Amino acid sequence: MRLRGARDFKIVLTTAGSPSEARRLASKAVRQRQAACVNWIPKIHSTYWWKGKVTSAIECLLLFKTTRQQVPELCRFIRKNHSYDLPELLVLSPDQGETAYLAWISDSLKTT
Repeated sequence: MRLRGARDFKIVLTTAGSPSEARRLASKAVRQRQAACVNWIPKIHSTYWWKGKVTSAIECLLLFKTTRQQVPELCRFIRKNHSYDLPELLVLSPDQGETAYLAWISDSLKTT
């Protein structure tokens, strides 16, 4: 895998309905080397339109650190393993990143 810079790395966002679901998604994605790291933030308050009405929920926000090449597989994994009918899947591209940290992400996704 040849990486050229920060834009080859991605942050994939999703939310989960419970800490146990967030922990399960994070652990499995890292074990399967689809993400080098997943930060999850418990107890975020979300307000959104769903099925024609405004809904509120307490969720966990997950931030998956990965590479552009891993995004399709990671998104399939999230859709397959998520409890929501329509999980949030937003892919963000960093403009910059610490070179050593980006190398760590890349190395963490390589299979041994």
